[in-house]
Amino acid sequence: MKHLIPFFLFVFLTSANSFAQSDINPVSDAIMQDVYEEIVTPYKYGLVMIHEDTSNMIDCPTVFRKDSMWYMTYLVYNGRGYETWLSKSEDLLTWEKLGKVLPFANEDRWDWNQAAGYMSLVDHTWGGSYELDTFDNKYWMSYFGSNTEGYEGGLLSIGMSFTDKDPTVPHAWHRLKQPVLKSTDDDAGSWENRKLFKSSIIRDTSKLTGSEFVMYYNACGDTSNPRKWIERIGMATSDDMVNWKRYENNPIINHHTGISGDAYIQKIDSLYVMFYFGAFWPEGRKDAFNRFACSYDLVHWTDWKGQDLVQCTEPYDEKYAHKPYVVKWNGVVYHFYCAVNELEQRGLAVATSKDLGESTLHYQPIKVKLKR
Repeated sequence: MKHLIPFFLFVFLTSANSFAQSDINPVSDAIMQDVYEEIVTPYKYGLVMIHEDTSNMIDCPTVFRKDSMWYMTYLVYNGRGYETWLSKSEDLLTWEKLGKVLPFANEDRWDWNQAAGYMSLVDHTWGGSYELDTFDNKYWMSYFGSNTEGYEGGLLSIGMSFTDKDPTVPHAWHRLKQPVLKSTDDDAGSWENRKLFKSSIIRDTSKLTGSEFVMYYNACGDTSNPRKWIERIGMATSDDMVNWKRYENNPIINHHTGISGDAYIQKIDSLYVMFYFGAFWPEGRKDAFNRFACSYDLVHWTDWKGQDLVQCTEPYDEKYAHKPYVVKWNGVVYHFYCAVNELEQRGLAVATSKDLGESTLHYQPIKVKLKR
């Protein structure tokens, strides 16, 4: 049976939201409501990507288009670490796995056990082409990596990879020799001095920040309680995709508890919309869910105070429904996300603005315990 995402309003604690919102150049409540009504996806289609090996997990979709076909990069965790894979689709619902684009590297590299990639310079116009742009005659993909085995193990840092070949054909992308951002950098803030995670890069030809390329990334760092995990979202800018400068007033999204992460930008008319996920906030909440914020200048963000865009409602996403990637195509909004059940099986699902039926894909019984 088709399930609708329930339309109840979750009442957020004032303290949890006030820290996330900038008082500079705010977006009005009326415009925030208009954005919500434009992007909301009340119909859960279901799972669109799972791993045939139940001991592996799939995570973090990035969707783009080329030559009338859709493509998606995604992460696979196999117990050793993350690798980045590529798939394709004609309709955004049925996906064919193609192969790896960021496989495990040689032992002499800083990132040989982790390579979690995210396509850069995707057209971020809402309802636009969603095609990849190039810089210096290359396609680019940022990633986080480390030389340590395990689930998000080690000193995770942000690296850059690129290719001058067809990005829709699986092949190992070239990687810069060293990370472009590390938690041990001299200019790293205390909020990011433990691990760096997902990065998302857009091209801003108007240079609102003073630079052509803008990166959003989430990180965890120092807290009053070292055992308490807090992730926030910051930004950095560049003019060459290699040398990056952190924004001096990072972080830009901060709920002071739990996780705020995996930022992804779309531009609706003159307004920038940041999709991101939250987890474990306000205090006492145990799930993960997708949210959004809006900005006129890419720097100062107004946080949405209403109900979640996607939250846990189904057996396949009963633990976490998070890590958004949202596109609008032919009048339909597709909200891709990572769906995690109570057994911690992890795959990709989609919710839509129009009822497109229900997926026949389901998690399979676990034959081997999930590797973490």
